[in-house]
Amino acid sequence: MNQNKPLIIVGNGYESVQKAPRDAPIMWTRTELNILMRVYGRAVAAGEWRDYGLSSFTDKAVFAIFRKAHEIPLYRIEKVPELRKKQGQFRILAINNQVLRRGHDLTAVLRAIEPKRLRLA
Repeated sequence: MNQNKPLIIVGNGYESVQKAPRDAPIMWTRTELNILMRVYGRAVAAGEWRDYGLSSFTDKAVFAIFRKAHEIPLYRIEKVPELRKKQGQFRILAINNQVLRRGHDLTAVLRAIEPKRLRLA
């Protein structure tokens, strides 16, 4: 076994950890998806939004929000890790690709599109 690879203990055995290749797609973390789905769920319950779509690319992850399933997205929430040290890795784009808000904190960024009557905090 290669001694340079870190190990993960799994039950009574072990597995070697493989680093993701450079061309691996960017994905949302579980915490980020929980935040996105909390906002999305409140808007669906209020009748504002109807559908969503997830996409992952080598340079970004996208969460698209639709009013109806067959339309173009109302908003696209993007996670672009390359911008982490600059403007923040999260940004919201409107239908016309205008950047509505960007930042380091996903919750703060999502306040730009969350209807005021749905906000809890």
